[in-house]
Amino acid sequence: MQDNMTDVTPPIKNNAAEKQNGSPKFGRLLVVLIFAVMLIVVITLASEAYYTN
Repeated sequence: MQDNMTDVTPPIKNNAAEKQNGSPKFGRLLVVLIFAVMLIVVITLASEAYYTN
C-alpha cells in the first residue's frame, strides 16, 4: 500500500510545478504584447509625422 501512495504523490507535486511554470510564461507573454502595442504606436506616430511634413 505504501508504494502506491508514494506513486500517487509525485504527480501532485508536478501539477504544482506546472502551475508555477505557467505564471512566468503568462508574464512574459504580457510583456511581449505590451511591447508589440508600443511598437505599433511608435510606427503610427512616426508615419504620421513623416507623411504630414
